[in-house]
Parts: sequence; structure tokens; C-alpha cells
Amino acid sequence: MKVREDTLSDSASTGVKSVGEFTQLLKTLIYSGLRAGWVRGEISNLRAQASGHVYFSLKDATAQLACVLFRGDAIRQGVALCDGMQVLAYGKVDVYETRGQYQLIVRAIIDHGAGRLQQEFEKLKKNLATEGLFDPARKRPLSAFAKVVGFVTSPTGAAVQDFIRILRRRKWRGWLVVLPAKVQGASDELIAMLKVAESLGIFDLLVIGRGGGSIEDLWVFNEEPLVRAVVASPVPVISSVGHEIDFTLCDFAADVRAETPSAAAELISSQRLAAIDRIERAREFLATVVKEARRRSRERLVHAASRLRLLSPQARVEQHFLQLDDCASRLRAALRHAVQERRGQLNEVRGCLEAAAPQQRIEMESYKLLALWKRLQAASPESVLERGFAIVRDKSGRPIGRAAQISAGQTLVNEFSDGCIDVRVE
Repeated sequence: MKVREDTLSDSASTGVKSVGEFTQLLKTLIYSGLRAGWVRGEISNLRAQASGHVYFSLKDATAQLACVLFRGDAIRQGVALCDGMQVLAYGKVDVYETRGQYQLIVRAIIDHGAGRLQQEFEKLKKNLATEGLFDPARKRPLSAFAKVVGFVTSPTGAAVQDFIRILRRRKWRGWLVVLPAKVQGASDELIAMLKVAESLGIFDLLVIGRGGGSIEDLWVFNEEPLVRAVVASPVPVISSVGHEIDFTLCDFAADVRAETPSAAAELISSQRLAAIDRIERAREFLATVVKEARRRSRERLVHAASRLRLLSPQARVEQHFLQLDDCASRLRAALRHAVQERRGQLNEVRGCLEAAAPQQRIEMESYKLLALWKRLQAASPESVLERGFAIVRDKSGRPIGRAAQISAGQTLVNEFSDGCIDVRVE
């Protein structure tokens, strides 16, 4: 398309303005046409800069308004601002030319009670809790070996990328199916994806969530239809909405709440790693038990084999042979002992008999008589004569023992051992 140069040259006369000129005109109109005043709304996207300036938005159910509270005004306020806080802000609208954005320059701000969205959150939470939707007893445990996981989220968001990165880093093995849905606005697409997951019937686990944001950004996860859909899911659900400090009703309705999508990925992979660790410990324990059982069985087998050998006929015969030899040895020893004992007794009796036998006494008496005889023989006349003595007798043969018995002229007979000689006494 071509534009005639004469048309462009006439732009000044026809009222065509540059962006800067138009923005300046708009700023003048807004600044001069609107006086300073009070605005009621709920704070969201609160950001306090290092410079001391505070930026936030004021929202209600239909619109939102960008606001700035400069450092000098912020110091004078006696209210600690936070997201979800319902306030009354006094200020004047101005246009930030660089961005072409109008904003409320706040000079004063006061607390106007709890925010509407926060009130709705607490009211709905109480009602659903009364129905038992948040009861821990109805929540299901997660499978440690989930093979197919569905993630209901925005496919273009950073949350799903972080989720996949962590699963890969922790070497999770399985299938991840991203069920695409808008995560801001109405909850229709999120509910539809939960129904799709149910109809497919392939999932072991579902994750629903998104990254962080204001209460308005996360409000879709507080809508009652979505909360009931999470509760009705036949597959266990992990809710991973926002940051650690963010809580939605889906967090209470889900079987498990993860602080962030990244935490959900760590939880899923940790379940698998923990299960693998339990399996490894169980394998080691089983190996130990089997080894110990084999050792005990081997001992019982050796013992049984020993007993079998002892109880076999050959072993029993051999055992009886040993017993017989032992009995024979003991019998021989007993007989030898008995014979020796009887021989000793016999010798003792024999000695007593011999001591008391007549022949022995006769011999003893004979010895005595012989000794006596020998002594008599030694004292007999013949013995005396044999020793050189002589016996003097008278004629009648009577022995003369004394000299006084002899008289002169008497004839005597001297008897010697070898004969007799007559002699006469002078």
C-alpha cells in the first residue's frame, strides 16, 4: 500500500498527533478533569521496592486500578499493607507516559476491613469443610510407582517446564501427559481436563496447578465447581498451586498438597526413589534371610545325615559289634579280676589250712622231738663217752659219781666209748 506524500505533509493541518503528543493530551485531560478522591478496593500484587516506593493494584469484582505510594507518603502511613487487604485509598489519577498507563498516585490509605475475595474464600472453605470435602479420612495415598501422570495446567507456563526438568533430573521413569487448560479466569477448562483424564482411564496420578500470582490470579482454584471436581476424581490428585505461602481450596480438596509444581515433581520422584530404596533394603534383607536359612538347612542336613548313618542297619550292626567287643573286654577283665581275687582267697585259705594241717603239726612235732632227741643224745652217756669222757662203775655196774664212794683196793670198771677196762683202786 502506498501513501501519498502530500497527505503526510498535511498531517499537521488535519490534527494527526504523535504518540507522545497524544499521551500528553490524555494526561492533561485526565489530570485536569478528575479531582483527587477516595477509592475502595482490595490490594493485590503488592510490591515494595528498595527505593521505598510501594506499587500495588486495587481490585474489585469488575476492574482493577494500578496504584503507587511514593516513599515520602508510604512512611507516613500507619497501615501495614498486604495482599487481600480491603482499603480506602486517597489520591489523584495520573498518566505514566513511558508506558502509556494511568495510575492512582496514593497520598493516604486506611484499612477498610478484610478483602472481599478473602471473605469469600473463608466462607466457601467453611461450607465445603462442613460437607466433609476436606476430611483427611477420605484422602487416598499416592502410588509409589505411578507410571502415567497427568498434569492439568497451562502448557506454556514456566510451571510445567520446571516440573519436567525436576522429573528428568531425578531420573523419574514414566509417562507425563500435559492436559492443557487456562489457569486464570473461569475453571471450565480445568474441570473439562479432569473429566478427560477420567474418561481416558490411563492415569495413575493427576497433578493440577500453576505458578505463583496474586489472589485474583489464583482465584480459579478456589471456585466451588473445580473443588468438587477434584474431590470427585477417581484418580488421586496432587494440588500444586502458587508458592509455598499460597493456599487455595483445591489444596484442601486434593489428596496431597504440594507447595509448588516443582515440589509436586519432587514428591512424585521421591515416592519412586523411596520405593526403590525400600526394595533394595528388602532385597538385602531377603538375601540375608535366605543365606541364614540355607546355613541352618545345611546344618540340619548334616545333622540328619549323621543321624541317618547312625540309624542305618550297617551302622547299628557296627555299633553292636563295638558294644560286643566292649562287653567282651569288660568280661575278660572282670574274669581276670575275679580269678585273681579267688586265687588270693585260695592262697589265704591254703595258708590257713597248711598252718592248721596235722601233717604240718606232725612235722613240727617231729622237728621238736628230733631237736629234743638231739639234745638228749648230746646228754646221753654214749655222747659223753664219744667226747672223751669215761664212766666209772663198780662191779655191780652202778655208776660212781663221787670220789668218796671209792675205797682202796676196790675194783672198778672204767667204761670208754670203745670199750671197758677194769682197774683197782690203790
